[in-house]
Formats: sequence, structure tokens, C-alpha cells
Amino acid sequence: MADITNTTQAARAGAGENPVKRFFRATEIDTRLLGMIGAMLIIWIGFNIISGGLFLTPRNLWNLSVQTASVAVMATGMVLVIVTRNIDLSVGSVLGFVGMFMGVLQAELLPQILGFDHPLTWVIALAAGLVLGASIGALHGIIIAFLNVPSFIVTLGGLLVWRGATWFVTSGRTVAPMDATFRLMGGGTDGSIGATASWIVGIVACLAIVATLVNSRKQRRRFGFPLRPLWAEYFLTGVSCFLVLATVYVFNNYPWPVAIARKFADANGIAWPEGGLFISHGIAIPVLIAIGVGIVMTFISTRLRFGRYVFAIGGNPEAAELAGIKTRWVTVKIFALMGMLCAIAAAISTARLNAATNAQGELDELYTIAAAVIGGTSLSGGMGTVAGAMLGALVMQSLQSGMVLVGIDTPFQRIVVGVVLVVAVWLDTIYRARAR
Repeated sequence: MADITNTTQAARAGAGENPVKRFFRATEIDTRLLGMIGAMLIIWIGFNIISGGLFLTPRNLWNLSVQTASVAVMATGMVLVIVTRNIDLSVGSVLGFVGMFMGVLQAELLPQILGFDHPLTWVIALAAGLVLGASIGALHGIIIAFLNVPSFIVTLGGLLVWRGATWFVTSGRTVAPMDATFRLMGGGTDGSIGATASWIVGIVACLAIVATLVNSRKQRRRFGFPLRPLWAEYFLTGVSCFLVLATVYVFNNYPWPVAIARKFADANGIAWPEGGLFISHGIAIPVLIAIGVGIVMTFISTRLRFGRYVFAIGGNPEAAELAGIKTRWVTVKIFALMGMLCAIAAAISTARLNAATNAQGELDELYTIAAAVIGGTSLSGGMGTVAGAMLGALVMQSLQSGMVLVGIDTPFQRIVVGVVLVVAVWLDTIYRARAR
């Protein structure tokens, strides 16, 4: 009965509204997020036309998802950093330093202790990298919180220090190859889960979407909050599940290269058919890692007390401290978490390259900050979403990938990225002014 009453009241409240406004009010779709999706579709269609239909192919979209993964992982942490009115300019250098550290561990140090191809090599290297990344982030946070040095200066220093330290670890050498299991985190033919597992993941994701929406409706009814109309719930469920399954379909339509497929067929005694052997890549492991990180970071930022503290500090630091929030320790934890996410991104990047290089992570701080800002995170603090930042990372990588595909020079690519970042901040300023 309460369900019907709440829905009826909502319908009466929007009876005189414009149909478009009524639709957005009923579905509660974030218009900024929808605008970003529209911009991304324009970018995709534009580059597809310019490239002669090469952009919107399963191969390019699969590669685009893998290329986005490392920046998307770091962007989820950058949201919390910027929400608290801080900035982290060191993420690219930390990625490079931690990636080099993990590379040296598994290519040079651990084989001398455990032997080559030991099953624990990648585990130890990854764990050590996570600890190192968290320690570097915590160090930045302590200097910022307890020594009152602005985050801009601390992380700018970190950008220079850790980039220089990366060179000193190996005196400028490139370290390769990586452990075979470790390389799976970088994607590629072996670093994908295949068609069947991808469909299973897609179906599980759809069930999770349905369960989330049902639970949200139950919680709203329990606390007496307005309910979305049932048609809006069905619409959101249908669109979300369609996008998930369509993504799986696209990834499953990208086959293994012919040479690798033939080698696989010969090794397993499979007769080579006349039209060739079609083996799907499916979803890449780094994409699953990025999605998993996004889910965890969304839970942390929206469901845990720590997340509420972060947004409270961003909204009004003085009021948060007077309310009893230990703002300094929260800042340390945010930067430690950012360092750990840099380590995860370093693992993805190093595994994808199958090498640790001195140039690894250069300019990633620009793309990470741009992804967060384009995704709706306000530089004034107090506002931002993890999902928006990950979508922003996809937009940034789409721009870069499209420009590479059509043969635009690297200097001009940087000009475009810089202009996009400035425009994004300008639009954020306009949005906040209108919101007031």
C-alpha cells in the first residue's frame, strides 16, 4: 500500500512537468553522466567515420578497454583525493617506480632465491608492490597532514623524486621478461577469460544489477523515501543488462590472431578448418581487475564510514574536524589507498608491456586527474563519483586511441587532452554556479 501511495504522490508531483524532465526525475539518471556518455558516443562515431570504420570494431574496442584499465584504476582513488580538496601529481611516477620494483623482483632477485618459474614469484612481487605503493602514499599523506605542506607541493616533489628513483633502481635499464602468471594481468591472448566465462560474467553482472535495484527499492520503502515508478525500475534494469551483454558480445567477437590459433590447434591436436579456427578473446583480465576495483571503491566511498568522512572533509574541513573526524588520519589513509591503487595500475601496465621501463607511467598523472575531473569530480571538493571517473578514463583513452588510429602526431594529441581538461573544469564551474 505504501509502495502505491509513494508512487502516486511522485506521479502527482510531476504531472505538470515537461516529459523529458519527468523522465529524468523518475529514473533519477545523473544528467552529467548521461552527457558524458553522449560526448563519448560522439567521439566514437566521429573517429569511426574518419578512420573508415576501424574504430568501432571488436578488435579496437577490446584494445581500448585494456588500455583504459590502468588509468581507470588510479582514477578511482583520485576521486577521493580531489574530493578532499587535495591533488596527487605523483601517480605516474609512483606507477613507474613500483612497476620497476616489481619487475626487478620477479626478473632478477626472486629467481635467485626461489628458482625460475616458481609459482609464488608473481604473488610475492605483487604483494611487495602493493606494500611499497601504500607506503609511498602514506608518506605523502603524513607530510601533507602532519607537516601542513600543501599536497600540490608534496606530490610535485614526489613526481620528481620517484621518477628519478626509477632510473636509479636499474641505472636506466629495461627489465624483462615478467613471470608468466604475472603477465596474465596485462591482457593479451592468454590474459583473457574466453567466450563461455565472459557470458557467465555477463549473466552474473545482470543478476547483480537486478538484486541491487530490488534491494534499493526495499530500503527506500523501509525508510519511507520516495519510490521510482515501476516502469523506471524496469527501464534501468533493461538498459543496464543490455549494455553489459552487448559489451560481452563485442568482446567475444574479437578472435585470436591466426598464427596463435593455429599454434594452439597444433598443440592440442585440433584439425584446422577451411575457414580458420575462431577462438574468442572474451573479457580481458585487466578489465575485470579495473571493474573489481571500481566496485570496491564505490562501496568504500558510499557505504563505509570512511567514505562519509571523506565527503564531509571535502564539503567543509573545519566543520568535519569540529564534528570529531580525525581529518589528518583520514588524509593519510586516502593517500595510502591512492598509492596502493598506483601499485595495481603498475602491475597491469608492467604485465601488459612484459617489461618495466623508465618511461612507464609518464603523463599518467595528467590522464588520471583529467579522468576524475571529466567524470564530474569537482576541484572545489565535496563532489565526485567513482563510476564517473572510470567513464572519464574511457573518454580520455578514446580520444588518445582515436587520434593514434587516424595518425595525429603526439604533440597535437597532448594539445587536445589539455584543451579537453580545461573545458571540463570550465563546464564544472558553470554546473556548480547553476546548482547554487
